Amino acid sequence: MPGKIETRLAELGVTLPDAPAPAANYVPYVIVGELVHVSGQVSSGAGGFITGKLGADMEVAAGAAAARSCAISLLSQLKAACGGDIERLVRVVKLTGFVNSTGDFTDQPKVINGASDFLVEALGDAGRHARSAVSAASLPFGVAVEIEAIFQIA
Repeated sequence: MPGKIETRLAELGVTLPDAPAPAANYVPYVIVGELVHVSGQVSSGAGGFITGKLGADMEVAAGAAAARSCAISLLSQLKAACGGDIERLVRVVKLTGFVNSTGDFTDQPKVINGASDFLVEALGDAGRHARSAVSAASLPFGVAVEIEAIFQIA
């Protein structure tokens, strides 16, 4: 029977996919005490990677949608780290978002809001978190956004 988090995700039309495999020599998450550190998740969708450069060939709204996709992957990794029981989540502690953007683009926070807004919508107060949103000259595979996270679990 689905718990509160899975039920809320379903209400939002979101089914967590299997956790993405690492793309290089690292692990997808590390658990230290009650904290789960999830490696950066890149923007992706049903058709593969979501690529683009904010300020050049991608608008803020599309970047925010890409950031939302990262948040879904972060929750998938968290679920895997919790042995399939995402209900162990206590709260989202911190997000660090990287935005593939031009040197004069300054709306990185609006882009990463796509992830932040989704996590609060899906998790309520447990989704509120500290955050950084920074520019990157490029990201792996040309993706638009990469986000890493720290979660607290029970």
